[in-house]
Order: sequence, then C-alpha cells, then structure tokens
Amino acid sequence: MKPAQPIMDNTVQSAELIPLLGQYQLLPQLLKELITDQAIQEVPLSSEERVQAVEQFYHQYQIGDDTQREAWLKHYCMTLQQMAAQAQRQFKLQKFKLQTWNNQVESDFLQHKGQFDQYVYSLIRVASAEVAQELYFRLQGDEQAFSDLATQYSQGPEAQTGGLIGPVTATHMHPTLVQLLTNAQPGQVRPPIRLGEWFVIVRLQTFISAQLDAPLRQQLLEQRFNEWLQTQMESVAVSDTSIAVSVQTP
Repeated sequence: MKPAQPIMDNTVQSAELIPLLGQYQLLPQLLKELITDQAIQEVPLSSEERVQAVEQFYHQYQIGDDTQREAWLKHYCMTLQQMAAQAQRQFKLQKFKLQTWNNQVESDFLQHKGQFDQYVYSLIRVASAEVAQELYFRLQGDEQAFSDLATQYSQGPEAQTGGLIGPVTATHMHPTLVQLLTNAQPGQVRPPIRLGEWFVIVRLQTFISAQLDAPLRQQLLEQRFNEWLQTQMESVAVSDTSIAVSVQTP
C-alpha cells in the first residue's frame, strides 16, 4: 500500500491570517475572545481560586484522570500550562460577569419574568371552525375526554400525546395562546379561537411560575454579557494586517 500523500502543501504566512479568518467566517469569534481578554485582564485570582478554576475545568470537560487529560491536550494541541491558563481565564470571566452585572439580574428577572414562566396545557387543532365548535360542545358536556378527542381529531403532533404539551416557556408560544392561558384556571377549557390556519381549543393543565434560580441567574448574566460584547465589537478596527481592540468598561 502506498503511503497517503498530502492533498496540498500550504504554509500560511502571518500576514495572511486576518484575511483567512475573515474568509472562513472565524474573525468574529477571534474579536470576541480578544475583547474578553482585555476586559478580564485586571480581574484578580487568589491561589485558592486558581486551584478551584482548574478543578472546575476538569469536571466540566470530564478530564479528571491523566489519560483523559492527555487525550484532551492532544486533541486541542495544548500544553498542560495552556490548559491551566484557559481554566483560569474561564473563572476570571465568570467573576467579571458577576462583578459587573450581578446587581442587575434581579431587576432583569422581575421585568421579564413572564418570558420565563412555563405552561403545561392540552391542545386540539383542526382546520374547520365547525368541527372545533362541535368538539368544544362535547368537552363542555363531558361527553368525551380531552385526551381522546385530541388523539382522534387534532391535526398536529400533539395528537400523539393526547393533546398534552409542555412544560414550555411563554417565549416559545404564540402570544395569543399565552394570553389565553395566563387568564385561565387549571382545568378550564377555552372556547375555540383562530390561530393562523388552525382553530384551536386549549385547556390549562399547570402554570409554573419562574423562580430566579442559579441556572436562570446565569442565563441573565450571559444575556447581559453578550449584549455588551456585541456593542464592543462595533468599535473594533480591523484591517488586513492588524486588529485594534479598545474595551469600554460596562
């Protein structure tokens, strides 16, 4: 068997890197990382935090033993020292987010809480207003169970679950549907309404009020950081030979 031959022999010069990153649509990611580095350069880490950062990194990437770490380092072409620096960088970035926006998270949550509330509901959708009205009358008269009618008549994927949908956040639902369910009591069947091409009947099963727990707090921090990052990217000066980053403190 002949040894494999390289498809092409191509050495990239440093002057070609920025145009190539732009060509491969990788430049925005590089700009984000450069902005991040500049933003967190003054964030201090104690010796205990440096150790904690590496331990968290090992746990996050599931590289707790020497064999796993060696495979990870080989895959990313990094040294052990570079991996430790990356772990500490992630830790510093989280500290930066907390120091900068943590005092705004609660007000963000209260302002947008409705977006994070969740609903479990049952739905029947049909193409005919007459059929929808007939099904509603049957439900009102307790002639058939909602799940049976949904399985038999609903024309969407919810037919496979007896009409049951959720939990789902308000941001992933039609605004009219959110309004209907917000004003409903659990177990209440709402009269048919038209949503796009469908006539739908809905029944609220459960309303789950959002709580500012750790995952949601982190989500709101990430949202604040990403908005700030996007603003910073607009001020970066890029040419074929250089990148000039100037970070404005939030």
